[in-house]
Amino acid sequence: MNEKRKVVISKEEIAEKVKELGEVITNDYKDKNLLVISLLKGSFVFTSDLVRKINLKLRVEFMTTSSYGNDEYSSGKVKVINDLHADIKDYDVLIVDDIVDSGNTMKFILDYLKEKNPKSIKSCVLLDKPERREVEIEADYYGFKIPDLFIAGYGLNYGNHYRNIEDIFVFEED
Repeated sequence: MNEKRKVVISKEEIAEKVKELGEVITNDYKDKNLLVISLLKGSFVFTSDLVRKINLKLRVEFMTTSSYGNDEYSSGKVKVINDLHADIKDYDVLIVDDIVDSGNTMKFILDYLKEKNPKSIKSCVLLDKPERREVEIEADYYGFKIPDLFIAGYGLNYGNHYRNIEDIFVFEED
């Protein structure tokens, strides 16, 4: 694959959307005991920026899931690689992920964490790719709806690379 990239969502657009999401979440959770659960690896950049825009006392935890490996498309089989080590029953949980496309990972995690009896549970994703949906699920908060493109950057990888790029981009063919 050549290295020519086309920006789909600029770092400035991302920053503005993250600020907006932070303000909405701050308002929605102002009287709650917020626990943000970041789904690694893809959401670490988004989560880092988002929690700094949420003007509340909150706790952050991490889970690692896998459904892609190094492929462009989800296998549909979600595995928990690193689980939570925290009791979540006294918390209003907000799951943060980079993207919901097939919906398999988010549905799996929502169902999995509901079994741990949090006070409430919602989801927040930077990107929503509804054309790829395989299960009935909608994120409670999302930044951008995008078409069925294979994107990278801002935490999203291609293979094991490009998470560090500030914009979200696609590769262009010559």
